[in-house]
Amino acid sequence: MKIIFNIGGMSCAGCAKAIETTVAKLDGVQSAAVNLATEKAAITYEPQQITLARIQAAIEKLGYQVLAKPLEKDEASRALWRKFLLAAVFTLPLFYLAMGPMLFPNIYLPGFIQPQEHALRYALAQLILVVPIILAGRKFYTGGLRALSKFSPNMDSLIAVGTAAALAYSIYNIYALSHGAPHAVHALYFETAGVIITLVLLGKTLEAAAKARASSAIQKLLQLAPPTALIVRNEQEIEIPVSEVQIGDIAIVKPGARIPVDGEVTDGRSAVDESMLTGESLPVEKKNGDAVYAGTLNTTGLLEFRAGKIGETTALAQIIKLVENAQNSKAPIASLADVVSGYFVAFILICALLTGLGWLIFTRDPAAALTNAVAVLVIACPCALGLATPTALTVGSGKGAEHGILIKSGAALENARQLDTVILDKTGTLTAGQPRVTDIFPANGVAGDYLLQTAAAVEKNSEHPLAQAIVRRAQERGLLNTGASEFIAVPGRGIQAKLNGSVVLAGNFIFMAENNISTAELAGAVDQIVTDGKSSIYVARDGQLLGMLALADTVRPESRAAVARLQKMGVHVVMLTGDNKKTAALIAQQVGIVDYTAEVLPQNKLDELRKRQLLHKKVAMVGDGINDAPALAQADVGIALGSGADVAIESADIVIMRNDLSAVPAAIELSRRTIRNIKQNLFWAFGYNVICLPLAAAGQLDPMLAAAAMSFSSVSVVLNALRLKRVRLTA
Repeated sequence: MKIIFNIGGMSCAGCAKAIETTVAKLDGVQSAAVNLATEKAAITYEPQQITLARIQAAIEKLGYQVLAKPLEKDEASRALWRKFLLAAVFTLPLFYLAMGPMLFPNIYLPGFIQPQEHALRYALAQLILVVPIILAGRKFYTGGLRALSKFSPNMDSLIAVGTAAALAYSIYNIYALSHGAPHAVHALYFETAGVIITLVLLGKTLEAAAKARASSAIQKLLQLAPPTALIVRNEQEIEIPVSEVQIGDIAIVKPGARIPVDGEVTDGRSAVDESMLTGESLPVEKKNGDAVYAGTLNTTGLLEFRAGKIGETTALAQIIKLVENAQNSKAPIASLADVVSGYFVAFILICALLTGLGWLIFTRDPAAALTNAVAVLVIACPCALGLATPTALTVGSGKGAEHGILIKSGAALENARQLDTVILDKTGTLTAGQPRVTDIFPANGVAGDYLLQTAAAVEKNSEHPLAQAIVRRAQERGLLNTGASEFIAVPGRGIQAKLNGSVVLAGNFIFMAENNISTAELAGAVDQIVTDGKSSIYVARDGQLLGMLALADTVRPESRAAVARLQKMGVHVVMLTGDNKKTAALIAQQVGIVDYTAEVLPQNKLDELRKRQLLHKKVAMVGDGINDAPALAQADVGIALGSGADVAIESADIVIMRNDLSAVPAAIELSRRTIRNIKQNLFWAFGYNVICLPLAAAGQLDPMLAAAAMSFSSVSVVLNALRLKRVRLTA
């Protein structure tokens, strides 16, 4: 079972790593992944072996909070902004007081705190000014020292230790001043502690605002569902909370209102904007029997519909869950950062200690030793490492959701970047998937209507597009009666059922041959429909051929452009189909595919895919039917069109929420852009620390400049991830 906890109190990658490590060690926990950007922990566990209370207790023992609901990002940003303003108000006069006389000897200071005449007052004034700054940044001390005491230090620990050392040394020198040591006035570092806290608060404020923008996709989706619904009960229209809607309720949606739950239209006609689900900008016409979805916008007419899915079962809720799961998963590329962040803070503490001791031993200057040790503590930035991957993953998956591309995990996102081969199913993927019956060829002595009626009766329970086309044609001609019984689907062949006590078969030529049913009398008709690129369904009853139905499917308008774009991206495109070779050749030619295989059984699709994987190809399978599910699961990346069967969608790594093949190259492009962005972030996060740490240890960075640089590094990583919001996906 999987649970997602909202975590409070994290400050850097060290926090996330500490929670992951502790929780993963618990008996009954299979995996734990903590996302610093979204402040969530995704935990997979066995309920029979461990309780949620025990997991929660382990997290809280580390000093972090498990929250009932996520912290409001905007409110958190405002709270940080208030703390920064408080700190800034006192930091400016503190900096003026401490650094002014040093930088500008003639600068004005009130006579009663002149450092030459009233050194103790001068020092005490700085102490008074730094106290509100410490209060504004008290979280660094409460959280950092607690984490340090539990042997899981984090970024707050570095800030707390560094500024506390500066404060303690300065307070010691106030003591020296009070005992007649006037030279101690030159060894005060209150402004260092104050400026560091203020700059880090500024960085945290900007980071929080940027993180709120990064996770805005989820917030937009959550805001789509209306809080109330207009329901008809006892012939009265009443408005009730959406949470009280029951399956079977009749709901009314007026023009301009959003649909509260999923359901089926029972009355009215309208156009519904479903762009939040599919990314498709054009409204979709809705009439009796059509499905409507929670959160979509009714634009023109009045609709009545019967509630079918409510709460967590609606399509909107499922999309939100998929996006959240993706954002809270880890991409394999993050593994190096995870390893480093686990030891980073402890390593920095050791470096700072060695730096201080080294300067003290070789220069015998306590002030220089303290300054450089503090610079090392402050310049280190585990935050940038912790934010590099999850922030880009959050923005990238949110960008995909806006375009109807749902990426289920970080691993799927990363794997999609490496794809060099895409296998496309024909029916419903390259073609519209809604073929129509074009010709009816009854056997000798059989009426055409009887042939169609019999075929529709046995095909009624099949989900296959060809079966549905036969049923639609029978409905149009008023020939559809009750369905057959004892329905059996034979994959890659057809179906068998009982109709009024007779055994009826409907399927392809191979199915007829396997059941010893001769199709010779229709040989001429078969040659013609194969030449025309049509599909055929034979029908037999009690071992006698009744005839054949010819069906034609049309290529999707976007298929050729999508195939061309994939090929331009360096991706080899393959088409697999169960249709005959001539039909396959015709479709392949129309869409620009050279590599195709016809008459492929479902189990052979899996074999074809494995053949290419054995050649060390990274293969994606794109399909929409039940018979594609095994291949979708086997593929390096399974991509399901959202109109497909639930089992196909469940087996896929990426779900396209509309029947638009152009979203496939868009998904690959999004993957490539996101992973490129993650690499840029990791390069900056590692490079920043590699360059700046030696400079700080060598005395080339003032602690205040180090604090500014550290804050900028975290903000820069998040801002770089936000560039993904501007990526144009031509899907």
